[in-house]
Amino acid sequence: MLRNRLAIVLITALAPAIWGSTYLVTTELLPPDRPLLAGVLRALPAGLLLLALTRKLPKGSWWWRSLVLGALNIGAFFALLFVAAYRLPGGVAATVGAVQPLIAAGLSAVLLGDRISLRTLLSGIAGVAGVSLLVLRADARLDALGIAAALGGAVVMATGVVLSKRWTSPAPLLAVTGWQLTAGGLLLLPVTLFVEGPPPSHLTGANLLGYGYLSLIGAAVAYALWFRGIRALPPTSVTFLGLLSPVVATALGWLVLGQDLSPVQALGALIVLGSLVAAQTQRSGTASKAAAEAPPAGAAGAPPEAVDRAPARTRHRTA
Repeated sequence: MLRNRLAIVLITALAPAIWGSTYLVTTELLPPDRPLLAGVLRALPAGLLLLALTRKLPKGSWWWRSLVLGALNIGAFFALLFVAAYRLPGGVAATVGAVQPLIAAGLSAVLLGDRISLRTLLSGIAGVAGVSLLVLRADARLDALGIAAALGGAVVMATGVVLSKRWTSPAPLLAVTGWQLTAGGLLLLPVTLFVEGPPPSHLTGANLLGYGYLSLIGAAVAYALWFRGIRALPPTSVTFLGLLSPVVATALGWLVLGQDLSPVQALGALIVLGSLVAAQTQRSGTASKAAAEAPPAGAAGAPPEAVDRAPARTRHRTA
């Protein structure tokens, strides 16, 4: 039983690990200052591909549920983090976003009857502290609207995870994933055209490679792994795994781009990993067994794109 749970946790952890590579791909392969376009081209092609492969459309209430979950997990999430990216340094946005496991724990208590344990609270606080040591800079500027947007991104992501656990669908997991990616991409499309204008008239081979990676690996594959994890694990446990994104992003910046890794950052990474282990090694306290065991409809968990506007040196280190 424990071995099976460990395998599920490790497979689910691949999703935020993949999302941690988003920042390296963004800085090295994508056109500058087009984070919303990256969001649309990441979600919509992947969603349409999964729809074509599964050949299943929503039925009944799942039309509006897919729209709601797609808005929470993709559309609203990317839009809020776009605002945060323009008004905050990436490190500040990542630190604010690290409160997501605590928000998910609160929502799980209200909607699923989960018990909030002392270990969860302490692990959540440690996770925020670790991410701040990893990516936050002493000269970071604060902005009220930017902070609100980053916090809103964490709230919609946590809400999407918990609702995905509460709502179930008899459809195959890949089909439900496709519904949400398509809905989120379509909702984000008009916002992208209004804010950023039409796509660039010329895209290089590197640009196309970057967008292809984000869509096929960063969306279709990573979301499927993430959703599978939500099916088997408590929502709070899954959201803690999202803290891996800034750790992987920082490690890739150090290994691939040759950027410095200070002792303080290394300490922050160890604290984050410790909080993840602590969160995964406790038993779930769920009052409603049906709610805890119900397979999800798919979930949030895209890595925060709040860093796409940040300078390249900072951007890859954030989550």
